[in-house]
Amino acid sequence: MKHLILALVLIVAPLPALAHKVIAGVFPAGEAIEGEIGFSNGDMATNAEVVVTGPDGAELGRAITDGDGFFIFVPSLPVAHVFSVNLGAGHVAEVTMPADQVAEILGEAAPEGARSAMTEISQAAAAGDVTVATLTGTERQAIAEAVRDEIRPLRREIAAYKEHNGFQTILGGIGYIVGLFGLGFYLAARRKLEA
Repeated sequence: MKHLILALVLIVAPLPALAHKVIAGVFPAGEAIEGEIGFSNGDMATNAEVVVTGPDGAELGRAITDGDGFFIFVPSLPVAHVFSVNLGAGHVAEVTMPADQVAEILGEAAPEGARSAMTEISQAAAAGDVTVATLTGTERQAIAEAVRDEIRPLRREIAAYKEHNGFQTILGGIGYIVGLFGLGFYLAARRKLEA
């Protein structure tokens, strides 16, 4: 009877939840901002509403993710854009594109105090300190699309690999093995005492 109760307790005992992290990223895509929202296990946020706000918290617009977790937003103001998505179950994704990058997309001057590496390179080129190869807009867009298409699956694979092979997962597996050995030794000792 005691063995039956012990077996029932072990079967009904709660198992640890497999947690996953939210991944989110935004990057320039020609005259728009492209973003990706999903989970580190490879599941992507499909048909999720993305709320876009400015640095003052005012809403700038909304977007919807597609079947692969990607969305496109066309900015209209050269300010920092904060993209946030409520994915449910306490998962909230939030990522920001700085004002200087948004200004570059719009072809406008960056706001005062916002300087990126590209801005510094452009200023150095204008001063004659650096030689920069110029590409047409079509060439830049073609290169950006090719790079994005190649990086998408890699980003997902890396995130999924990190999730499945984490240190916590390894320790959990060792804990289960030790627990099973302990249960085996307990049952062996009980049998010896009963004999």
